[in-house]
Amino acid sequence: MNDEYDIPALLDGMAGQLHELTAGYPADSLAMVGIHTGGVWVAEALHGQLGLQEPLGVLDISFYRDDFTRIGMNPQVKPSELPFNVDDRHIILVDDVLHTGRTIRAAMNELFDYGRPASIILATLVERSGRELPIEANVVGLHMDLAANEYVKLSGPEPLALEIKRNA
Repeated sequence: MNDEYDIPALLDGMAGQLHELTAGYPADSLAMVGIHTGGVWVAEALHGQLGLQEPLGVLDISFYRDDFTRIGMNPQVKPSELPFNVDDRHIILVDDVLHTGRTIRAAMNELFDYGRPASIILATLVERSGRELPIEANVVGLHMDLAANEYVKLSGPEPLALEIKRNA
């Protein structure tokens, strides 16, 4: 099953929502962090549209996942890079797909190892059904209700494309 989605339009909408949410914050208090891999691709596009002062941060949450003993360690673990101080910052945390909430929980755990942000705004390109943890995105590009055997695959970084796939 392959559908076409207007990713640039979704990103434009997300950037507009983020502008509204962060309008009252001092520009130097904002920072963006993308979750490796797809979340970084989405964050790169949003970071450019928002014109943030701080460079983009990157998290690889492999060591923070609560399921790596079941699914194994990601063979391509990359280092996290936060080129700014997290303390008292308004962090825009970006991921490609919000499904169970476990990836976001792991990312927040890692962020708090770096410091104590003033707030975290969660932005996801896709929010899909199947939440296991009470985590909700502040900014969402696209809402999807998928069957248990379906999942969303983001390919990129250029161009970004969404595809719905089915488990065998």
